[in-house]
Amino acid sequence: MRALSAAVVLALGGLLLGAAPAHAATGEVVVFTTEFEDLVRYPDPGSGSCVRLPGTAHVLVNLTDADVRLHPGPGCFAPGVLVEPDRGWHAPPSGLFSFSVA
Repeated sequence: MRALSAAVVLALGGLLLGAAPAHAATGEVVVFTTEFEDLVRYPDPGSGSCVRLPGTAHVLVNLTDADVRLHPGPGCFAPGVLVEPDRGWHAPPSGLFSFSVA
């Protein structure tokens, strides 16, 4: 239990110390859900923000000028997969994914 507490403290400290100044990425993150729903668009997402994906999200496309991380959890706490500008990544429909902008 003590080791887990220490790991949590170190991880949170790393997040706070490694935080970049907040600014908006130029462009948009686009999420494809299903063939029956409109695309979900997130224009000029702010740096450091955490956005929970819709429950039916299937593909995330990064059309910004910044790196985006796709996280396996609703709060962007778990390490994420890097999605570079003009790239995309699959997000299995579950409602448990989120993304953040570098």
